Amino acid sequence: MMITRETDYALRLLRSLTDEELHPAPESAEKELVPQAVSYKILKTLSKAGYIQILRGADGGCRLAADLEKISLYDLMIAMGDNCGINRCMDSSYQCPWREKHEICEVHCKLAKIQEIITAELQAHSLQELLYSS
Repeated sequence: MMITRETDYALRLLRSLTDEELHPAPESAEKELVPQAVSYKILKTLSKAGYIQILRGADGGCRLAADLEKISLYDLMIAMGDNCGINRCMDSSYQCPWREKHEICEVHCKLAKIQEIITAELQAHSLQELLYSS
């Protein structure tokens, strides 16, 4: 599990919109050092998640549409399509060859406990906290 480059860019683009003003997408991308070609895709994903609003047209741009205090890093990672599992076997749809032959996998059980801790930690931190706490 790792925060992808897209999620990192998404976090930065959200930072550029925290004043709740309307900003042209190229301006936000340039300010946050996000490649413009990637920024449009990320902004569209953020819009689908309800985090931002995109207004089209000559006077268009993007603005924050959600309270960053209510969005966790985990929420952002899921919205961006990140896999938050530390191992493939944490995915309930994964067909583990070991577990098919044996009833219990001690490694899986231990990893599941670690996964719970990591998930709880990612859920415990709001984007507001990440962006503005020192």
